[in-house]
Amino acid sequence: MLPADQSPAPGPDHGPTGPLSPAASAVEALAGRIPDGFTLGVATAAFQIEGALEEDGRGPSGWDEFATRPGMIAHGDSPAVACDHYHRSEEDLALLTDLGVDSYRFSIAWPRVQPDGRGAWNEKGWDFYDRLIDDMLAAGLSPMATLYHWDTPLPLEHDGGWLSRETAERCAAFAAEAGRRFGDRVDRWVTLNEPVSVTLNGYAVGIHAPGKQLLFDAMPAVHHQLLAHGLSVQALRASGARGAIGVTNMHAPVHPAGANPLDWIHARVVDLMVNRLYADPILLGRYPKPPFLARRFFHALRDPRPEDLATIHQPLDFYGVNYYYPARIRSGPGPTPEGVKPTKAMTKVPFHLADFPEYASTGFGWPISPKYCGVVLSELKKRYGDALPPIYITESGASFPEPAQADGMVYDDERIAYLASHLEAALAAVAPGGAAEGVDLRGWYVWTLMDNFEWAAGYTQRFGLVHTDFATLERTPKASYYWLRRLARARHRPAVSA
Repeated sequence: MLPADQSPAPGPDHGPTGPLSPAASAVEALAGRIPDGFTLGVATAAFQIEGALEEDGRGPSGWDEFATRPGMIAHGDSPAVACDHYHRSEEDLALLTDLGVDSYRFSIAWPRVQPDGRGAWNEKGWDFYDRLIDDMLAAGLSPMATLYHWDTPLPLEHDGGWLSRETAERCAAFAAEAGRRFGDRVDRWVTLNEPVSVTLNGYAVGIHAPGKQLLFDAMPAVHHQLLAHGLSVQALRASGARGAIGVTNMHAPVHPAGANPLDWIHARVVDLMVNRLYADPILLGRYPKPPFLARRFFHALRDPRPEDLATIHQPLDFYGVNYYYPARIRSGPGPTPEGVKPTKAMTKVPFHLADFPEYASTGFGWPISPKYCGVVLSELKKRYGDALPPIYITESGASFPEPAQADGMVYDDERIAYLASHLEAALAAVAPGGAAEGVDLRGWYVWTLMDNFEWAAGYTQRFGLVHTDFATLERTPKASYYWLRRLARARHRPAVSA
């Protein structure tokens, strides 16, 4: 941890003194485009950073069990310690404070506060988040709390997980208790994080917890997560929580790879699954109609209870968007994505993600194209119009290869370029004359504060602004950390004259 007045080692992007370099001037220019009241934030998830998996009454989650299965996590990595944030939260909050952002998006680990997912609460777990929120507020950080970020209590997972309607009801009870305890201090609530990823990766193809390979028979997980969202919104409001309430999902522009009619049909199916299957019920109160040839795959969603749709279609204060990359769809089998252990279900999927050879890629092999961040916002505007609430980009970031140990400054120029270009694209899209003009974009959260346990990829993918040495747990701010710190501070300084 660096004291607030310490600058990074001299370098072309962040010289501590003297005239601004061209790159630093670009930071000033980008800061000048950030409107008043726009939130700059950083995001994390409890399971990826906290560790302490068997301490202070925390129960196991579905991910704890999944991580013990041979071959499911890269290199057999364990989340048992992760970044040890549970014991080092003060150190990590000091990093956030020095960073100078406005808001911290964190998640409340459901199994830490309710080990069985039903019944008794774990007071030691609630105490951890109680202190964390108070410390955030004392540091001038606005808390954004995510309720469900993939860590289902294991007893609920064993009873069906998101294939069971009861999980939605239990999630709402969790939301009500969180609202009762923290509703006077949390400024923004996210009910669910990326339900599309839970359904597709966890229940359809089995590369994430709980490791089920149901393909389109996973559709009940869609409805039950959506129902959990609606019930949780109701529960938070009934608890008296004063903060804004929303949900966040991954969105990606989807296009066919070629002129093959099957590419076109499969691209429509993927677009529906990623971009509309969750947003339409939440924002419009109805499920989208699938392409005619694919209707049989969505039969489980054909006749939802009208009262369920009314519950799902709650008025929202904001809608969160996680944007990482566009998708190009080609029919037929394809190569296994980077860092993914193939499953039998994956071999049965009749399409795959095609390459974007015209773009550079991240450590995960994801194409880097900032313009599509603006496309996502324009597509949301076209589809939902006046039904679209204010938007926060709740995750934006990239992994790149970096050393396991930091020997001095980690110069992650690729990450700086990624973050700067994506923020710039989003701001340009919603500006007057932009493709998404009229969209009320209120903030942007970087994924993520520090290198962490990256789900099935274990510790092989580094997304952090801060380098984590997983052998010693030492934190070392990277060049991107200082870039974001300069950007946050530049918003409050006079513009630099030519």
